[in-house]
Amino acid sequence: MFNGTLFASDGAFIFFTFLPIVIYLVLTGVGIYFVIKVITFMNEKIKLDRERNERISELIKTTSLSKKIE
Repeated sequence: MFNGTLFASDGAFIFFTFLPIVIYLVLTGVGIYFVIKVITFMNEKIKLDRERNERISELIKTTSLSKKIE
């Protein structure tokens, strides 16, 4: 007769039943987190690259002006 308690084998069966679902949800969450971090990194990198390119073009202008003066 069933008295409402789970036996050890029933608990393990329930655990192994939902384990793939939990693993899938965790991997999906890690994947979404990774994509968001990559996007924010790339946006910051693009901004810094633009600033660097502007500084390089300013340096090129000043060196070309100094060569013309000499």
